[in-house]
Amino acid sequence: MPMRNSLISWKFPELIDIPSDFQSGIGGSTVVSRTLYKRGLTTLASARGFLEPDYYSPTPADQLPGLNKASKRIQASLKANESILIWGDFDVDGQTSTSLLVSAIRELGGNVSHYIPNRAKESHGLTVQSLLDQIERFNPSLIITCDTGIDAHSPVSEAQKLGIDVIITDHHQLPPELPDSYAIVNPNFLPPSHPLFSLPGVGVAYKIVEDLFLSCNRNADHYLDFVALGIVADVAELKGDTRYLLQRGLPLLRHTPRLGLQHLYTNAKLDQENISEEQIGFVIGPRLNALGRLSDSNSCVDFFTTNEPSLAAHLARELEMLNAQRQQLTEDIYQSAILKIEADSSLVNDYPVLVLLGPPDWNPGVIGIVASRLVDRYHLPVIMLTQEGEQARGSARSIPGVPISELIASAQEYLLSHGGHPMAAGLKLQLDHVGAFRRKIADNFPNIVGDQLPSPAISIDAILPFESISINFIKDFQRLSPFGAGNPKLLFASRGVEVIADRTIGKNRNHRKLSLIDSAGTEKDVLWWNSVGIDLPSSSIDIAYSLALSNFKDQIQPQLTLQHFRTSVDTPILVKDHDKLEIKDLRRQKDPLKTLEEITEEYPSAIIWSEYNLLSGFTVYPREDLFKSQTLIIWSTPPSPSVLKQALNTVSPKTVILFAETSTFKTTRSVIQELLGLLKHLRITRKAYNTLLFAQALGLTTALIELGLTWIHEHGEYDLSQLVSNNLINDGPGTPLPDFNKTDERFSLLLHEISSYRHYFTRAKKEFLI
Repeated sequence: MPMRNSLISWKFPELIDIPSDFQSGIGGSTVVSRTLYKRGLTTLASARGFLEPDYYSPTPADQLPGLNKASKRIQASLKANESILIWGDFDVDGQTSTSLLVSAIRELGGNVSHYIPNRAKESHGLTVQSLLDQIERFNPSLIITCDTGIDAHSPVSEAQKLGIDVIITDHHQLPPELPDSYAIVNPNFLPPSHPLFSLPGVGVAYKIVEDLFLSCNRNADHYLDFVALGIVADVAELKGDTRYLLQRGLPLLRHTPRLGLQHLYTNAKLDQENISEEQIGFVIGPRLNALGRLSDSNSCVDFFTTNEPSLAAHLARELEMLNAQRQQLTEDIYQSAILKIEADSSLVNDYPVLVLLGPPDWNPGVIGIVASRLVDRYHLPVIMLTQEGEQARGSARSIPGVPISELIASAQEYLLSHGGHPMAAGLKLQLDHVGAFRRKIADNFPNIVGDQLPSPAISIDAILPFESISINFIKDFQRLSPFGAGNPKLLFASRGVEVIADRTIGKNRNHRKLSLIDSAGTEKDVLWWNSVGIDLPSSSIDIAYSLALSNFKDQIQPQLTLQHFRTSVDTPILVKDHDKLEIKDLRRQKDPLKTLEEITEEYPSAIIWSEYNLLSGFTVYPREDLFKSQTLIIWSTPPSPSVLKQALNTVSPKTVILFAETSTFKTTRSVIQELLGLLKHLRITRKAYNTLLFAQALGLTTALIELGLTWIHEHGEYDLSQLVSNNLINDGPGTPLPDFNKTDERFSLLLHEISSYRHYFTRAKKEFLI
């Protein structure tokens, strides 16, 4: 169930000015360039490196502290044919780290075995007894941990006493004191701005393997599918090398030779060619995690590496069965938790953290998932506890601004063990201390967080009229994918929409499909998951939604998924400085010229802003010639919100009069022909090229003009490589350059964006325009 919408504030996008050369260089929709700019990628080089892995320069593995020492020790172990034990963890990051290291060391001829603790019996990390048991079983000379071990002081000391070197590879936060191991490889030694800082455990393991293979003049790229799985499943921040490795790994997952994954795709009815971060996060990851939550993760290595079809099929079926079991357990515990909260509302009303103690049948492997669902429902940090004899064991999930691990640690006197990070943690305490623990963290909350919970907010990336939603638009902004932590999915909004149909859908009838109509009269269907029982206002609403492409009955179409809604607020959103403007709406007049004559008599000092629509008998001004005035008449429709904002800021009017007369629909061909005419005129007159004058002459954006000139250059009509620097227009080769088709697509998309905005401007409520 979505968070209660009344709690959420909406942050609308500010209209930042994007340099036209940046927009032209990125191409396509302005949504892409503005998102890149907003997320700190303000140079063409950094933006291209973000969008295309071929433009990114990966960081050498040896920049990871401790890696050189670890790599040399492993190389020595390989040469001596020593027994190596890989010690992993049971979540997907740990599974892929373990499988990666085992596979790579085997490929290099090493003698390697592995062990992953059982979640129910041993929990995370290393314990002395478990380590001694595995040393007796495998007799290793070298132990390599992955995705774990950074706080394993006693187990590491025991191994070292037995003459066994321990290499810790981990990505969790560094404790005040480090274990006395042979080497520690952990990106937390690096500054947060370093491109390797956000690597998860599998990313650290891969960098070691990359270095090992480099020492043999070999390439380790074929292991990047492991890395992609671990990055997404561990919700690693997608920046620097972490994003790059995911971009490189996704194509391998789409064409995987791994039999286990092939069977998983088939069982889960996945389209292998379209595997993305979405499928990893919501389909593949949960199945692999179910192995660690409800069974034994040690079989993951066989699942990923076996070449036996029968074994691969068997292991994939086991994952499917465990996942179904996990889903049922999660739903049962979730419903049980809701009943407990409804029976005692003080748990959510009187405490800043929801601490919920359940019966022994609350499976410890899935209560963390339930805690996340309760966070979404109540917008509270949640600590879910289950009984284990005289003890309570639990998982915690938090909200931004509430460091749950610090809160838990503040009640140290009641804890038997605890660990985690600001957004998730684990803990164990005596059963009879739960009440005191709940009160203690409530008492400590103001000192750590403040007197109130942080207010939830959503950030809108773009405000769209329904008409501008198209397949090409979605394909274009999907260049920003893969999405995830540090690069969230785009959230779009449409203002003042009305519900015209509301249908329940799904096998269990717990989802809905809404048919909506926006203020310009365009209709769209919107999916709304897990929404049965949530009431919508009877008045018009604002909606926030994500966009994707669905393939229904082999027909690709846009899919809108509702994330949030609120009662529509009739306030201006584009130019906040002008919220007290008087707006006269004279659009769609039968005789606009006659009406214009009348209105100029009523407002003799008004200035008329018009560009491509020149008016005989009236003085009109393009955007560059506007000046301060009490009254602004907008005759021709602006090409974009930013051009409108610029005009309003220049004129600073108290009254705006809307006519918004449109020109004929512009096609790629018509714009290119107009641009060619302007270039021909420049060539004859030898006047200096000016992007803004071109934009004003055609009533378009400077970004489209620059992209149009790129189109002409790459199509071969003219060589415009020296137009800006030397004002030279030379003859072109007459044949298209290799990248022309991409430029043509982006030009068409940007032109469509302008046309959609103009259409919206002529039909939407005036309050939504200015």
